Formats: sequence, C-alpha cells, structure tokens
Amino acid sequence: MDREKRKGDQPVPDRLEDVLNEMQMRALHQLERFGWQLRFVRRPLFQESVAVVLSAEGDKIGILEDDGRINMEPDIKLRE
Repeated sequence: MDREKRKGDQPVPDRLEDVLNEMQMRALHQLERFGWQLRFVRRPLFQESVAVVLSAEGDKIGILEDDGRINMEPDIKLRE
C-alpha cells in the first residue's frame, strides 16, 4: 500500500521567498510571462529545496536552479 509522503505539507508554499532565492524569484517571474508555473517544491531532508516548473502546455518540466537557470533535463522522477 502506498502512503502519502508529504505529511500535510503543501506542494507550493504560501511564501515562495521562504524557499526560493532572489535569482530564482526573478527567473520565475520571467517564466510566468510565457505561461510557465511553479508546480511544486521538493524539500528533501538534509538537502536544498528543488523548485519544479511546468510549461504552459504541461508537456515540459524543468528545475529552477539556484542561479536562476532552468534545467530542462532534470534528473527527477515524478509521481503520476
């Protein structure tokens, strides 16, 4: 039996500034102009948060890197 791993955490925090740095916030605002959206933020234990963005069409995902770049070939597995 699969169990929910988030334990009540929201997929996107209410205050993005708490998990995204200034460069990531700038990049996110630029991406939003093209319809991209922050889909969720992974917060693995003892590791940096990982911000995952989704294209307007919903067919591409990317990782918002610490320096504001978008990693379009992320090494990430998504649940369906």
